[in-house]
Amino acid sequence: MLYPVLPVFLTQTLKASGSIVGVVDGFAQATQNIVQGFSGTLSDKLQKRKSIALAGYLLAAIAKPLMGLSTVWQGVFGARLLDRLGAGTRAAPRDALIASSVDENDRGRAFGLEGFGDNLGAFLGPLLAVFFLYSLHVGIRAIFFLAIIPALLAFFMVLLVREHPAAVAAKSKIDFSLRQFPKGYWQYLLVIALFGLGNSSNSFLILQTQDIGASLETTILIYAAFNLVAALISYPAGSLSDRWGRKYILLASFAIFLIAYLGFALTQNIILIAALFVFYGAYEGIFRSVGKAFASDFVPEHLRASGIGWYSTTVACCNSWPALLPDCCGIGSAMGPSFFMVQLLPLWAVLDCSC
Repeated sequence: MLYPVLPVFLTQTLKASGSIVGVVDGFAQATQNIVQGFSGTLSDKLQKRKSIALAGYLLAAIAKPLMGLSTVWQGVFGARLLDRLGAGTRAAPRDALIASSVDENDRGRAFGLEGFGDNLGAFLGPLLAVFFLYSLHVGIRAIFFLAIIPALLAFFMVLLVREHPAAVAAKSKIDFSLRQFPKGYWQYLLVIALFGLGNSSNSFLILQTQDIGASLETTILIYAAFNLVAALISYPAGSLSDRWGRKYILLASFAIFLIAYLGFALTQNIILIAALFVFYGAYEGIFRSVGKAFASDFVPEHLRASGIGWYSTTVACCNSWPALLPDCCGIGSAMGPSFFMVQLLPLWAVLDCSC
């Protein structure tokens, strides 16, 4: 509900620049994903998934109205960091719960179902935002207050989950040693890191869509369609990865990414941008579900939260650097697609090694 509204709230209501949007989004996403690694490690140390996940859901819920109360962009920045701190805290333990709830042969389907639910919420959220803003004429600040309702519902749903901890004794100290993970896991993270260096924040795509003349309503609807495609493809992609292997499905998502970003760099046509944004949703859905399932395949059950957490940390830290350097990564510049094409060449060989 908030993601497509936040850049507009910052630039139009609080009069912040596009660079500030990048700083807010970049630091927020980096916070989320750095925290994921540590929360995953803590979850494995304590062998407790549910309680840590619940703490994260509660923090994220509290942060939503704080953004709406902000009168300067620095207030939004602080609340957004709290929101992403909660999201980072909950993610790895939640994903470990998902991975441990099914057999290995069904893991892709499980993460595909999780991706479907998450992206479906991201699809319905913007539609609700449009309904409140344009049908009920609710102020943009009120959207942040309303967003606490689904956040609290998610908290109470996790509260009902039964946890089945792994039958492994916790160590007396949290182990941060890199040697605990197998070689194949680190090879896979190297591939993901190389790929992620050519990515950028979706906030820039949202701003570009507005910059070429799309209204706020149109931009939100385009973003909703993007999330609908991501939701619809998540489960089939996860299911196919169970049958055909994770590597080939991930490579398909990389190809979709390349085509979409080349299009973003080469066109200023609103219809084509909208079509590319929706097409890009296929990459989002595939990469989210299959990428995490692949990461969990490399690690034993008692290290699963750590493995997924540090995978997520790698993804977002590599994706966040363009947002922190906005002057170097304009969507219309050649850097995004050309940099991505350079790194695309070794992907197949590295993925072969990581299998």
